[in-house]
Amino acid sequence: MDTNVLLFFEKHQGALPLYEKLEETIQKEIENVTVKVQKTQITFYKKRLFACVSFAMVRKAAQLPDPYMVVTFGLEHRIESPRIDIATEPYPNRWTHHVVVHKEEEIDEELIGWIKEAAAFAETKKRKKKG
Repeated sequence: MDTNVLLFFEKHQGALPLYEKLEETIQKEIENVTVKVQKTQITFYKKRLFACVSFAMVRKAAQLPDPYMVVTFGLEHRIESPRIDIATEPYPNRWTHHVVVHKEEEIDEELIGWIKEAAAFAETKKRKKKG
């Protein structure tokens, strides 16, 4: 396990097995994934970012299970599901979805399907030209 990942989960050690299962499944299901550990999130890239893990406050603190992590991904459409805690449209036809994951069983075919769709969608996005 990467030292930076261990440091990221230092205050949320109960969530580390959740992350390990998620990363292992993403690496198995999606080719050429790069993982980048940052201060507030761990991001998954192909050419572009398609998903991340964080401890974002998508619910009131009292409503967050222990342990938990938030899985975030972007799609061109909004998903209507009770599993989605928050969905926002920061740009037209670009929806950001946040899912609280509390148990390894929640890293299932449905969640991984959304993440695979997000990886494919990220590949279709064009970068804005600077200048």
